[in-house]
Amino acid sequence: MLGTILLIVLILLLIGAIPLWPHSANWGYAPSGILGTILIIVLILWLLGKL
Repeated sequence: MLGTILLIVLILLLIGAIPLWPHSANWGYAPSGILGTILIIVLILWLLGKL
């Protein structure tokens, strides 16, 4: 259950980090960098069986 919710949140963050909209065009690499860090942490926790 928690894994499904986390997957949905990560997908929404990924869609929100795409710099296609005018309000996010000047953000640079910060959203995708933060999202990548969160994705790596979740992947490590999943591989270790903690998630």
